[in-house]
Amino acid sequence: MPTYNKLVRDLIPEVIEKTGKELSSRVLEDKEYEIELKKKIAEELTEYNEAKTNEDALEELADILELLHAATKIHGSSFEELEKIRKAKAEKRGGFEKRIFLIEVEDD
Repeated sequence: MPTYNKLVRDLIPEVIEKTGKELSSRVLEDKEYEIELKKKIAEELTEYNEAKTNEDALEELADILELLHAATKIHGSSFEELEKIRKAKAEKRGGFEKRIFLIEVEDD
């Protein structure tokens, strides 16, 4: 039986059981949930970096977005608040639409 030891989406146990397979799982405590969310975000980011097609890239970005929703909650906030913070930073420092690549800055 393969061992995974990783955070999965809420319906994955049901999907596995519908195939007739048995599984073992548990509900994580708060601190370990935060640790596993961070691992999962890193895993999905790696998969995004390795995506070969736009479709695959969008699938991975959707996974990252779902994880951002979950991570926002564990930090006692909402996705609406996260979006508010994002917009404030964009107004103050800009976004990334102009594709500016900083090479160097002269020191005083």
